Amino acid sequence: MGYGSEKILPYNKEEHKGIQVRRMFDAIAGRYDLLNHTLSFGFDKGWRKKGIDYLRPFAPKQILDIATGTGDLAISMQKRLGADRIIGADISEGMMEVGRRKVAEAGLESRIAFEYQDCTALTYADDTFDAVTAAFGVRNFEDIERGLSEMYRVMKPGGHLMVLELSTPEHFPMRQLYGLYSKVVIPYVGRFISKEKAAYSYLPASIKVVPQGKTMTDLLTRIGYKEAKARTFTFGICSLYTGTK
Repeated sequence: MGYGSEKILPYNKEEHKGIQVRRMFDAIAGRYDLLNHTLSFGFDKGWRKKGIDYLRPFAPKQILDIATGTGDLAISMQKRLGADRIIGADISEGMMEVGRRKVAEAGLESRIAFEYQDCTALTYADDTFDAVTAAFGVRNFEDIERGLSEMYRVMKPGGHLMVLELSTPEHFPMRQLYGLYSKVVIPYVGRFISKEKAAYSYLPASIKVVPQGKTMTDLLTRIGYKEAKARTFTFGICSLYTGTK
């Protein structure tokens, strides 16, 4: 079943979404962190902290961070949770190369590694990780249900899912204000900083149609996750989805 954002493509209809997303993120990798913090007014750091706070009571030692990008979540998790090992997985080598430099600067090479992985066909064995996470990457999956199913497969029984994703506010006036912001400000600032027009036209379009709220928790439950829950932050601009295996 498609959930909408799989059909939103950065470039054209001739290539698979995964190929296009990889090319797009390779193109903006050098400026991605600046863009992320600028476009979220710095709120993204607080959202990651709230996601990590959810995991803290469970003290996961082996963590897989899907769609890790430049490794912001992986680095923050290691510092705040003291995990033995975190693997940051992504399809964009350009993004992960930035992440590797950040990990080296933080002196965390022995704790955090980056690996190329297709989220719809992970190479890890069943029941491997204590926690599996994804921050602002599920909307980029070529097949959302399959990606979340793979995250479930490689999670240990009793393990925990933590997904952060951008979402559309439901209530007036934030819904209208956010609509204006996503249609005008995000593409303009994105093009100005990154010179990559497609990326920041794709972003608001993919947010608009990614499953959120009950649609997402129902999907997680159908896959097999227990205690699937959703919380929202900052007037509904960001959603936190959690579940256990």
